[in-house]
Amino acid sequence: MAPAPQSAELSVSAKDKAAALALTPVSRETEARLDRYIALLLEWQAKTNLVAPSTLPNLWTRHVSDSLQLLSLAPTTKSWVDLGSGGGFPGVVLACVLTETPGARVHLVERVAKKAAFLREAIRVTASPGTVHLADIGDTVDRIAGPIDCVTARALAPLHQLIGFAEPWVKKGAKALFLKGQDVDAELTEATKYWNIEPKLHSSRTGGQGWIVELGSIERRQGSPRE
Repeated sequence: MAPAPQSAELSVSAKDKAAALALTPVSRETEARLDRYIALLLEWQAKTNLVAPSTLPNLWTRHVSDSLQLLSLAPTTKSWVDLGSGGGFPGVVLACVLTETPGARVHLVERVAKKAAFLREAIRVTASPGTVHLADIGDTVDRIAGPIDCVTARALAPLHQLIGFAEPWVKKGAKALFLKGQDVDAELTEATKYWNIEPKLHSSRTGGQGWIVELGSIERRQGSPRE
């Protein structure tokens, strides 16, 4: 009985891929790399939970296109850090696109060994400019050499915690781009208890009620608790 749902799932994904690439077009070479990445993800998903199973029929629009849209907010960025990369969204997707950009590098930070192993294999099969760091987020700042232009995170932690993770890089000139859902207003309200920030909100191209929170500066509020 198992093969039937898988077949239906793949047929839906073909339509979903077309819709995703209509939203966020890529080169033919990048599309081929993304195809290899998604094939690998579906193979590993059977033994390691990389994405929510309910999102598999809409894998391209829900995850790939959602990740691709970050590039329009940082079109000249070459050096990225993706926190809590998990199944590779947005980190591996960004690396696939940036393969054709000289000097580009995406650092993928993941503390779960199985997921880090998947990320390394994804970078290998796509021949993308990524480096996987198996470590807690707080232990990676000193490990990553060179300047970082942009810090990303998706489905990782509440916004006020993400800001704390990104603070060391943002203070050195990086920009932060955090993918968030419909509760973004409540998360921003909570974050302002800890941080002085001037966020820019971008509505997600992929529909739903998703948002991208862009931060160019971060300053801890005087007297705010350190978590």
